[in-house]
Amino acid sequence: MNGLKAMTNDLKAFQDQYRPLLEQTMDQYLKDLNTRPLLRDAMAYSVDAGGKRIRPLIIMLVCDAFGREIDADVLACGSALEFIHTYSLIHDDLPEMDNDDLRRGKPTNHKVFGPAMAVLAGDGLLTTAFEIMSQTKLTAAVKTQLIADLALASGPQGMVNGQVGDIEGETKKLTLDQLKDVHAQKTGALLVYAFMAGGLLAGKQSAELALLKRIGANFGLAFQIYDDIMDVVSDTATMGKKTQKDQAEHKNTYPGLLGLEGAYQELAKVKKLVSSDLETLAKTTDCKIDLLAALLNYFKVGNKNEKRTN
Repeated sequence: MNGLKAMTNDLKAFQDQYRPLLEQTMDQYLKDLNTRPLLRDAMAYSVDAGGKRIRPLIIMLVCDAFGREIDADVLACGSALEFIHTYSLIHDDLPEMDNDDLRRGKPTNHKVFGPAMAVLAGDGLLTTAFEIMSQTKLTAAVKTQLIADLALASGPQGMVNGQVGDIEGETKKLTLDQLKDVHAQKTGALLVYAFMAGGLLAGKQSAELALLKRIGANFGLAFQIYDDIMDVVSDTATMGKKTQKDQAEHKNTYPGLLGLEGAYQELAKVKKLVSSDLETLAKTTDCKIDLLAALLNYFKVGNKNEKRTN
């Protein structure tokens, strides 16, 4: 068994151990909310629809890499991030946005509960994310920093601003730098936050956090390039959502701008940057990067320029 495959198997074991704890934390929290059953059902519908849980997984992996126990506070922070990610998907799928009928292989929230309730379910998940974080037993300084950073990453200077850039870009052709800027906020901001939050929870200082931020930024870029590629080469059954939609709607994407081959090459280049920074992290800190490195196995595309790593 080669090293990467062994790490991938170890990553699966990590997920098998901690993902159920994350799911239980989210489900119990939503169950305990003093809210109308219809709103709770709409919120829980999208939270429980599945998904990779990659954002809270990154928080837990970074904590583990630095030897920080994955306790109730870490799980609460991971839940908060997943709540915000899920809210963004609910709103993104609305008729006023991308008008999607399928998400994670299931009808989108507004198809089940109606547009008005879908908006409110997203609103509920967004706001209660900060509530669950406020209830942790973390120090006031760490708690405040985590909440402030999450608000920045998800709000009008982060993900929401990136979504606006994406909408504005529908009417014009973006340059590569402009496209990267949009996606650094729309997709990258929450992934950067995941790496940074893990570092903060593990008690890391500014130099280590700066490196984690750079890793998160490049991981987020790889994540978006990969998603754009898969929209071209994959199918609805595999992705759990409609594919070939970006091209039909003339959206700015990496395959659209660089060509499919160019997008593969860009993905390979960005993955190398992540790997290089992870190696630097291992050399300069007490971080054990094996499982974090195995995350790169997520980007499996099978192109001649990008060999499969499974």
